[in-house]
Amino acid sequence: MNILGTTALALGLCVFAAHALRLGEAGLCAAVLSLLGLFFSRRRFAPYVLGPATLLAGLLLAGAARDFIGFRVAAGLPWLRLAAIMAGVVAVCLGGGLWAFSRRAAGVFSRGGDKPVPQAAAFWLTVGLLGLARSKVAFPILLADRFFPGWGWLEIALLGFYAAWLVGRMLAAPRWGMVRSRYWAAFSLVFFAQLGLGLAGATVFLMTGALHLPVPALIVAGPLYRGEGLFMPILYLSTLLLVGPGWCSHLCYIGAADDACARLGRKVPRRLGRSLPYWRAGTLALAVGLALGLRLAGVGTEAAVWWAALFGLVGLGVMATASRKTGVMVHCTAYCPIGLVGNVLGRLSPWRVRMGAGCDACGRCATACRYLALTPRDLAKGRPGLSCTLCGDCVGACGKGVMGYRFPGLSPEAARMAYATLVVALHAVFLGVARI
Repeated sequence: MNILGTTALALGLCVFAAHALRLGEAGLCAAVLSLLGLFFSRRRFAPYVLGPATLLAGLLLAGAARDFIGFRVAAGLPWLRLAAIMAGVVAVCLGGGLWAFSRRAAGVFSRGGDKPVPQAAAFWLTVGLLGLARSKVAFPILLADRFFPGWGWLEIALLGFYAAWLVGRMLAAPRWGMVRSRYWAAFSLVFFAQLGLGLAGATVFLMTGALHLPVPALIVAGPLYRGEGLFMPILYLSTLLLVGPGWCSHLCYIGAADDACARLGRKVPRRLGRSLPYWRAGTLALAVGLALGLRLAGVGTEAAVWWAALFGLVGLGVMATASRKTGVMVHCTAYCPIGLVGNVLGRLSPWRVRMGAGCDACGRCATACRYLALTPRDLAKGRPGLSCTLCGDCVGACGKGVMGYRFPGLSPEAARMAYATLVVALHAVFLGVARI
């Protein structure tokens, strides 16, 4: 039965790959064939990728069979033999796809960690979101499509594999802080490397060629000055609804630099005044007031860019000095206005971090928090303060295991797995499409 099941899975994928190649979709063909590597990996999450993929292939082939048969019927050509062949192909796909969810398949794919469902979910979220973006955007949004037209599906599949691997690493780590810090830094490096290459003349690495400064404050200030251009605010607000203020600790292209400066400075962050996060109200007012003032005064774009650049350079100075000296992410916590917007509007998302019963306010979680969100007063309240970004560093630091993620209807452990899955999938999507 195992041989029949694995054969049906592999055969179904190969037939669909051949169908994609026949349609001229070489990239889709390569993406489907890349799934065959999961057979050799024997990873526990493989059936949850291969099964749905083969079932989907069967449904798509059934649609193609309907079109083929309809054409032959309309043309007065024989069609029964074709119908029998296609029925057999679809049956193989459906049978192999269903077998992937059986106990026998679980026995075949038994390597790796014990969190196969989150890994597979991260794969499919990444593939689904990137596939949707690729189909809806009028220009090639993926680098693979820019260098090799039609091969975007292979990049999508590879990013899906990356998301599945990374979720496995996150959930297996007793403390995922360093894993988060490293993949966040990797995203930032890729983002700014593409910007550098684009400015050097390789415009294929730019989104559209309409440049703007990579300063997060411009997410708010830019549209106010221009009177148009709501793409970034909408994207930002959508992210807040999905993962709350997690943008600031997982997805922001600038925040990774502040994280690196803070970690290079002090192993344990210094305790600073609890009012520090509220300083961002002043920088938010400054950014909004400056943008509106420049617009009303009729100041040209070049001068406005210099003001925005100055704002960003001051932020870099805060990272290099205050963040490194204190071990606290002072730029994100006390300077960046978008951080305050994320902390406030992020409350619209149901994701939370909370202390459970048994917390004795020992303060170990506070030694891992670089966002000033776990002051003694916050510990007494049983929840992080306003500046919490759901980074999760405190969860692994808690010696009693009472600190954790919360989501309505889920246990703390299920909420932790679901949040990691969602935020890693978004990271993989941003890795594929985020560029200036």
